[in-house]
Amino acid sequence: MRRSGTFARQVLLVRVGRQNGDSSTGTDLVLPEHRHVDRPRRRYGLGRTVGAEATTIAPVSPAVPPTVRPVPVDESPTATIPLLPGERTVGRRLKFALVNACTLASLVLGINAIFVAMHGEVRLAALLLIACVAFDGLDGLLARRLGVASPFGAQMDSLADMCSFGLAAPVVVYASLAGSAPTAAAAVAAALVAACAAIRLARFNVSPKDGRFFCGVPTTMAAAVLALGVAIGLEVPAVLQVAGVALLAFTMVSSFPYAKLARLVKLPPWVWLVPVTGALIDVRLTFALIVVGYLASGPLLWLHQRRTAGV
Repeated sequence: MRRSGTFARQVLLVRVGRQNGDSSTGTDLVLPEHRHVDRPRRRYGLGRTVGAEATTIAPVSPAVPPTVRPVPVDESPTATIPLLPGERTVGRRLKFALVNACTLASLVLGINAIFVAMHGEVRLAALLLIACVAFDGLDGLLARRLGVASPFGAQMDSLADMCSFGLAAPVVVYASLAGSAPTAAAAVAAALVAACAAIRLARFNVSPKDGRFFCGVPTTMAAAVLALGVAIGLEVPAVLQVAGVALLAFTMVSSFPYAKLARLVKLPPWVWLVPVTGALIDVRLTFALIVVGYLASGPLLWLHQRRTAGV
């Protein structure tokens, strides 16, 4: 152990660099001077066992890592993603502009609904929201029919929905509750609609799409319910109105499945006779029953799916 320790100390005392005028560019490892070598030998009695003085010690160095070639950097300009994929003909550009004009119309109508509601014209603001819902459904339908659907259009539609259904709808609801419900309660209910609409839209953008059901009530449907409720003037106590608005907000971020409009349209014709007949008798009561039935369909479908899956 002592010999090996002395040998290690000798290796640690080596000098790196040029020695005896050697002009080579390599690295030489040389023993330290004789006075430094003899001292440990005399101290530990190594002179009696080692007769010849070592002149050079081969260095034991770690393996030299392989030379890593730098990855070539592509200095070419980044390719831009076109707003309209596919052929960029004049006809397709006009169709693309028409679709996005419908999206912008929904956005502008939502902004004007806020302005009108601020001036006390609540029912007119609700009608503007209903027009927003119509244009929102029209732009998606035209984009699919005309073959000009694009990621840009999807982002535009999401931003317009946030403005019209996430901001304008809460403002209209708050204006309709002013004077009948407590101000703090109306403000909280309206804020819940805005927050849940933002969460719902963000989740919709990053979640896989289901062709049969919505995951939660869509913001368009929620805004349509709120706007129609204000437009027809539901005669409901203020406390129930606030509770209904808050419940509708929470259904937007729920995970309950709700049937899409395309599936509802395919229902047998006799099913539509019930709401049509009820609307002729009492439109407010019929509307309230339809909304309650639609909101209750989500939890019922969820329970049915769990039982079918055997959970």
